[in-house]
Amino acid sequence: MAGNRRKKHHFSRIHAFSCGKTSFKGDHSLIGGPGFSRVVHCNDPESFEASVLNYSGNYVRTTKYTLATFFPKALFEQFRRVANVYFLICAILSFTPLSPYSAVSNVLPLVVVIGATMGKEVLEDWRRKKQDIEVNNRKVKVHCGEGAFDYTKWRDLKVGDVVKVEKDEFFPADLILLSSSYEEAICYVETTNLDGETNLKLKQALDATSNMHEDSNFQNFKAIIRCEDPNANLYTFVGSLELEEQQYPLTPQQLLLRDSKLRNTDCIYGAVIFTGRDTKVFQNSTGPPSKRSKVERRMDKIIYFLFGILVLMSFIGSIFFGIATREDLQDGKMKRWYLRPDDTTAYYDPKRAAVAAVLHFLTALMLYGYLIPISLYVSIEIVKILQSIFINQDLHMYYEETDKPARARTSNLNEELGQVDTILSDKTGTLTCNSMEFIKCSIAGTSYGRGVTEVERAMARRKGSPLEEEVTEEQEDKASIKGFNFEDERIMNGSWVNEPHADVIQKFLRLLAICHTALPEVDEENGKISYEAESPDEAAFVIAARELGFEFYERTQTSISVHELDPVTGTKVERSYSLLNVLEFSSSRKRMSVIVRSEEGTLLLLSKGADSVMFERLAENGREFEEQTKEHINEYADAGLRTLILAYRELDEKEYKQFNEEFTEAKNSVSADREELAEEIAEKIEKNLILLGATAVEDKLQNGVPECIDKLAQAGIKLWVLTGDKMETAINIGFACSLLRQGMRQVIISSETPESKTLEKSEDKSAAAAALKASVLHQLIRGKELLDSSNESLGPLALIIDGKSLTYALEDDVKDLFLELAIGCASVICCRSSPKQKALVSHS
Repeated sequence: MAGNRRKKHHFSRIHAFSCGKTSFKGDHSLIGGPGFSRVVHCNDPESFEASVLNYSGNYVRTTKYTLATFFPKALFEQFRRVANVYFLICAILSFTPLSPYSAVSNVLPLVVVIGATMGKEVLEDWRRKKQDIEVNNRKVKVHCGEGAFDYTKWRDLKVGDVVKVEKDEFFPADLILLSSSYEEAICYVETTNLDGETNLKLKQALDATSNMHEDSNFQNFKAIIRCEDPNANLYTFVGSLELEEQQYPLTPQQLLLRDSKLRNTDCIYGAVIFTGRDTKVFQNSTGPPSKRSKVERRMDKIIYFLFGILVLMSFIGSIFFGIATREDLQDGKMKRWYLRPDDTTAYYDPKRAAVAAVLHFLTALMLYGYLIPISLYVSIEIVKILQSIFINQDLHMYYEETDKPARARTSNLNEELGQVDTILSDKTGTLTCNSMEFIKCSIAGTSYGRGVTEVERAMARRKGSPLEEEVTEEQEDKASIKGFNFEDERIMNGSWVNEPHADVIQKFLRLLAICHTALPEVDEENGKISYEAESPDEAAFVIAARELGFEFYERTQTSISVHELDPVTGTKVERSYSLLNVLEFSSSRKRMSVIVRSEEGTLLLLSKGADSVMFERLAENGREFEEQTKEHINEYADAGLRTLILAYRELDEKEYKQFNEEFTEAKNSVSADREELAEEIAEKIEKNLILLGATAVEDKLQNGVPECIDKLAQAGIKLWVLTGDKMETAINIGFACSLLRQGMRQVIISSETPESKTLEKSEDKSAAAAALKASVLHQLIRGKELLDSSNESLGPLALIIDGKSLTYALEDDVKDLFLELAIGCASVICCRSSPKQKALVSHS
């Protein structure tokens, strides 16, 4: 087991959490009131106080039907179909004298048709039932008294149970994190099943419970959690934990959600707070809907049309029948003597010709019923079932790496697969592997790294240059370290000490080794260090620093330790840096920073982030290499690489003391705007930076992506890619993955025009925003004119739009024009787009 070889470390305040000292403000004052009334007796679910609360169990059901609801719900589903309603009426009428044939010949086809379709529903629901059984019978370790943990089925969990979840296991319910195998009670969580994010989330328990690392610690553990009632919001949580008569506020940082997975952590201990249908993932889910495909709805319209013809035929026939019946008996003479109009029932009575016509109309509706194809539905159901079997067994849709075949959970919508006209896709982790490799860097205005990327390879292919292919193959042979595909003899193997700006290179590599949230893991058998990071980028940077002579090897409660290459002696020396603060990365900040104190007592702010936010934070005397660095990151962007700018500055004691007081107060509050407050204070100190250089990492395309996109294009399916990359990077990656092809005409809508840049510098922000919107609108109108005037011979259109322009394009008065243009283009790339914009585009 990996945990037996792992050295224990302290990882305090990695994200500047302040767990045990937070104050009750804002939302926490609501605890105990409406919507915040849940009380959880931790480690005592069988107590009288807990039992009277009568919370739901952890058994979950995702089936569409139960034994009680199957017949009413399934019959309702069947009689939503127009043809079935018609044949039901005919079946009822077949038991009356109106019927032109026996009841059996009418009822039997209807029973067979409905029975076959309901049988298919039973089969598909049974598959869901089997999945429910598998999930409910999974096992997890639960504290059963005397400090002992034993395996219990998920379905038997109760609110208040203390569970022990081990590495790579799913959380069985919504838990409050009490402690973990790490000294500072942190853990990594994968939330792919909840939000599709592949990056790991870091959670940390309260200080009050963080020291309970062994099973025996829970022998006498008792606590009461008061928190919000079950709700669907995945990203907020308000609660408090009462332990030994002390109150501690709980935040989303302690909440572990059902269906997320424990990663890179040996085990955690948690208290169950929400079970079964009360968990947030189930609060967000809806029951299996009654889905009807476009083909089925079209069939209904055809049936309506045929039914209209049937009614018309029956109506005309009944009119003529009524007229003929009225004239059947005149002056004692019978025209249709074989119907005995002188001695008959209402069906042929000349004196009641109108009634006879109505009865004939009903008989005709039944008699001409063969116009309505009752077997059509059954034929289509059989075809759908066979299609779903073929999908499940299709080897081309089998993914060998994870041993996962395609699975059609319902056959109702099979034909919809052939009617998809647009696919919206993220880039990272979907088109690419989300496996980063450090390949190039720019330090002190000099570019290092001789690697060739897939995008450069694709560019070489477009230009017909075979040389690039050969270089790439050589590079691939040399790359043997995961996350590191860098080759440049000028700075490898300690050669950087001979470079002109060796002092800048030293600071650059030191920043890579210190400015991160990664955790080192030492294998005691061979002494090798591996890193556990929240994202592949972070891991790639730390690995690159290690390979270039700056090995991060230990993180203690308040420090980071690095083996550094001493440029004077040429030997490795141990240096320790006091870790004072971590200013976290977020999608809005687009950067992260750490504040450390060196062994000499110097206070350093080390920062890395996107070029869009870092260049504007440079000091006047920190821009020495700005122009060269900008040129290099543009080259890297053209090569399809992800870039980050690295910068630093020294802080004086007075400035840091003031910042730390404000920052600590903001982080310790638990108000709704806590993060915004902390970001505002961090903004004040992340300025006047000195530029060191830039990193470039490659996120390789997944195997078969260009071929897949090619096939989609041949099928007439349009692909929209939403990415945070720069426009140049996005365009070149578009070519590499066949999203953009030779002969495509590009419609580029950008806010990076000279006029836009001039407007942004103006003091009147509202006027600048209005002018930018007008510029975007003008570009959209020009694109729409090009679309309207284009024809196939000129080639398809591709729309490329950046994040700022997208903000205006998604406003209510412009959105329709943007969508018209986008829908008319064969490919759409939204670059520099934020997660919120990705969601807005998807919903539009």
